[in-house]
Amino acid sequence: MKEILLILFLQLIYVPLLTLRTIFLVRNLTALASIFGVMEILVYVFGLSLVFGGDQSVAAMVVYAVGFGVGIIYGIKIEKKLAIGYILVIINTQSKNDELIDTLKNNGFGFTLFVGEGRDSKRYKLDVLTKRNRESELIATVEKFEPQAFIMSYEPTYFKGGFLLGRIKSAKN
Repeated sequence: MKEILLILFLQLIYVPLLTLRTIFLVRNLTALASIFGVMEILVYVFGLSLVFGGDQSVAAMVVYAVGFGVGIIYGIKIEKKLAIGYILVIINTQSKNDELIDTLKNNGFGFTLFVGEGRDSKRYKLDVLTKRNRESELIATVEKFEPQAFIMSYEPTYFKGGFLLGRIKSAKN
């Protein structure tokens, strides 16, 4: 029984490491990905040796597989808490809301405001690039001032220059 619990425990360590390593690779954080890869493979080899060593019970193999599935859930939850990287939030409103704009400025959000034509009237579009860990704060702020706003977000793969990059460089100095 101890061996079965150890296999489950190892999977709950291994798979979140695997998940985070993959995410770090996708985000081009190769040093972190490498460190997590070393830790991941150590746990993997040890766990697999427990499953295939000894009596190779069906229970050990099932626990290994179940631990893998549960580990994926934990890995994703950990990554969401870390919220590494940046997000681009596009906000479309029917009116130019100066109170929203001032609040975004005061809260340190950089943005670009565009005026465009919608089906029935003018539309106002804000492009906001921010750290992922501020996404919910940004969306809550927008919903407070513009509950009917159309909001869309996605992760950019590349950006250069602009307000946020300037703040990052000045913070490092």
